[in-house]
Amino acid sequence: MASSSSSSSGTASPCGACRFLRRKCTHDCIFAPYFGSEQGPVKFAAIHKVFGASNVSKLLLQIPPHDRPEAVATIAYEAQARIQDPVYGCVAHIFTLQQQVAFLQAQLMEAKAHLAQNAMNSHNNIENIFESAQIMMNMQENTKQKGVFF
Repeated sequence: MASSSSSSSGTASPCGACRFLRRKCTHDCIFAPYFGSEQGPVKFAAIHKVFGASNVSKLLLQIPPHDRPEAVATIAYEAQARIQDPVYGCVAHIFTLQQQVAFLQAQLMEAKAHLAQNAMNSHNNIENIFESAQIMMNMQENTKQKGVFF
């Protein structure tokens, strides 16, 4: 009889959050859609440590259901970042990425300048070849007019 009531009131196995919290997972559990029974406990542990289960539950209830998956992903990311860097959290990652963007922009500018210089040199070389060809054609015409043939 107990097995039939657990299958009607909840899932076959508790979600990762309920498993971590060691509580019964109900059919209307706010965490169940986002924390599976396999990897959910590890993911939820960081969230619980940083924000607390009650706070996250209240937050998720205030968010429209279609936005909750992104909210959970963001909360999980911030929790992991806070565990790795308690002072700056994900701001440290953002700062690192901004530095990388600045470095790559500088490299791009340098590469563009190098390409422009190469294009200019190439253009000058083509002009020199064209001028040399013009001179040779003029010399041939001059020699033809004088009657000298090669």
